[in-house]
Amino acid sequence: MATLARLQARSTTVAHQYYYRNSVVDVFRKKENDAAVKIQSWFRGCQVRAYIRYLHRVATIIQKRWRGYLGRQHYQLIVKLAYYTMKMNLYNAMAVRIQRRWRGYKIRKYCFNYFYLKEYLKAVSETNDAVRKALEEFAEMKEREEKKADLEREEKKRDYQARKMHYLLSTKQIPGIYNSPFRKDPDPWELRLQQAKPLTHRRPKVKPKHSVSLSSWLACTSARSFPRSGILPPIDRKRCQGPFRDVSEVWEQRYKPLEPTLRVAEPMDGLNEARAQLQRQEWTRNVNDNMFLPFSSYHKNKKYIPTMHLSSKYGPDAYGSQHFRDENPKKWICDKDFQTVLPSFDLFSKYGKLYSKAGQIV
Repeated sequence: MATLARLQARSTTVAHQYYYRNSVVDVFRKKENDAAVKIQSWFRGCQVRAYIRYLHRVATIIQKRWRGYLGRQHYQLIVKLAYYTMKMNLYNAMAVRIQRRWRGYKIRKYCFNYFYLKEYLKAVSETNDAVRKALEEFAEMKEREEKKADLEREEKKRDYQARKMHYLLSTKQIPGIYNSPFRKDPDPWELRLQQAKPLTHRRPKVKPKHSVSLSSWLACTSARSFPRSGILPPIDRKRCQGPFRDVSEVWEQRYKPLEPTLRVAEPMDGLNEARAQLQRQEWTRNVNDNMFLPFSSYHKNKKYIPTMHLSSKYGPDAYGSQHFRDENPKKWICDKDFQTVLPSFDLFSKYGKLYSKAGQIV
């Protein structure tokens, strides 16, 4: 009981001390918490940095091994290329040496061999002499043939001239122009005229205009009452001596048909007919095969191609531009070209002549 009394007497003191100590602890609790957090953060930072250093060492080792492998592979490739280059250089040097030896032997053996070259030139000169001799013989033969042909042509020409001038031959009564009595010997043409035959012209067969055939009505009659007579032989009339034309040719020239002049043969209105025919031909040539589609945009995307008389460097004609499609860019309200549903200008040029003649141009 005494102990309990003492504790009850000291309860207020104990309460004051408990409150005081708790208040002191609350004052230093935040500071201690901040210190503990700082210690933990420093420790964890050291731990993470140590782990990162470990990862760096491991990655460095892996990169070192991989880069070493790649370097060794590249070095082996360089060594192989260097070995191949050295080997090719050696082979080329050996090939050049072999070629040099072979070419030197070939030049000394065939090209600059004095005795071989001398024999070769001798053979070439002999061959050239033989060929030249054969060509000269051939040229002489061709020349003889040409001379012979020329002589034959001249002889034929003289024979033809002699046959053509056979009427100049001397007769018993009258001497010819080549057989002058003042010369000791006759001219060679006189002898040629004596040997030549006179030139005879072929007589064209002249058919009578009204030939009467008796075979039609003689066939139906008896042979006793109308005996048939044989064909009489032609009269061998001697041709006149001298440069006379054939009788049939003279008659043909005398009775040839009338050949009217150009003024008589052509009509009086030939110029007008020719102009009309030319206009008809132009009308048939001006054909436009493009189909006109008025209610579609087919012709809008087509580029406008002016005709020849509009694209001339001397300027367009007044007709065809002022009446149908007169363009004045100063009066345009926009930069776009004027869109129309009418066909191209070729169709207007096609029917322009007809409209101008009829006076229907609007």
